[in-house]
Amino acid sequence: MDGSAELGPASADDTVGYRGVTACHAAGISYRQLDYWARTALVVPSVRDASGSGTQRLYSFRDIVVLKVVKRLLDAGVSLQNIRKAIDTLRSRGVSDLAGITLISDGTTVYECRSPEEVVDLLQGGQGVFGIAIGGAFKEIEGTLSSLAAEPGEPAEVEPASPPATDELAARRARRRAG
Repeated sequence: MDGSAELGPASADDTVGYRGVTACHAAGISYRQLDYWARTALVVPSVRDASGSGTQRLYSFRDIVVLKVVKRLLDAGVSLQNIRKAIDTLRSRGVSDLAGITLISDGTTVYECRSPEEVVDLLQGGQGVFGIAIGGAFKEIEGTLSSLAAEPGEPAEVEPASPPATDELAARRARRRAG
């Protein structure tokens, strides 16, 4: 049996759960981080939460994806406080499936990329931010200019280059090379 066939049903089925150690390994985090994030409701296991001594938390595939995203944001320099605020903003808007969201970050804040045209700053209460796709602007200008007349430019007058400033050390080196 190949790995993809094994992964397929488990990734789609949220009734399949993974123990904390497995979730940690898959997400690249420590068990201490996993435990803290679960206790503080940053990433709560959706298959089964701990319900007392001796019970195991079970994380779904999607939970592990969210754990990995949190880890990547931490690695990018985003503070856990800002990550929590971004995830809380998404949840307050009714986004329950965080695994289906595209997040981008500059290391300070976290943005939700809703579409190529719409990016939202999650730390500023969902305020929209403005982005410019340079490639798109380039093609747009190229298309506009192709139908407009252009004029040949006059060659600019070039001033003669001034001799390079030399210091005493440079003059000595020049004399050594010359003779």
